[in-house]
Amino acid sequence: MLVKGYSSIAQLQQLSIFQDLAIAQLKSLVGCSYVKEYQQDEIVMHEGDRIPQQLHGLITGRLEIKKTADNGKETIVRLIPPGELFAAPAIFGNGISPATVIAQVESQILTIDRQALLQVISQSPEISLRILEVFNQRLQQLHNTVHGLISERAMVRLVRLLQYYANRDGTYSVTQGDRLNIKLPYYQIARSMGITYEECVRLFKKLKGIAIYKRGGIIIVRDWQKLAAASEQ
Repeated sequence: MLVKGYSSIAQLQQLSIFQDLAIAQLKSLVGCSYVKEYQQDEIVMHEGDRIPQQLHGLITGRLEIKKTADNGKETIVRLIPPGELFAAPAIFGNGISPATVIAQVESQILTIDRQALLQVISQSPEISLRILEVFNQRLQQLHNTVHGLISERAMVRLVRLLQYYANRDGTYSVTQGDRLNIKLPYYQIARSMGITYEECVRLFKKLKGIAIYKRGGIIIVRDWQKLAAASEQ
């Protein structure tokens, strides 16, 4: 980890919750917000670590959030793209990391002291609503994931996972169809769904002609309607 020091206004604006704030309000946060750089595969925080009361947001890079079960099995809960918040308990005063956070690639993380954030919220209450909205979406996603692990077939969970990342991170057109902006290697998909690597490979083979997996986690969906229909069969 490399501590770069105070953040800039431009870096604060990278976080979605601050994008509409006036420059004067952002200036009040510059002196109490810090930027740290993490290398690829470097651990940002361990599950169970005590963490300071701060807001944590990702400026650049990508983070992997994973939990470890009592039997040692690891599950990737979600991926954090640039502009999003993470480590919610730190904001609300719990102070214990609920999961392990790892930098998948070289990443920059911005932190803001809780008291400074509360002061800005008192001037712009809408920020608190944005924060609550972010973590409400996380809770809903977690609920859907847990429900899926219990009651839904693996193919249904795979289709929903692809749809989720397509909606969240977007796609772009290539010759073969719509390519997801985010790369999702087999091992990552398997851990997110609670299945084995081998089963994940078999699922994609069943989607031949509908979705294409390429080395490195490149995924191209050729037909979204057929993909949705595959989960209903």
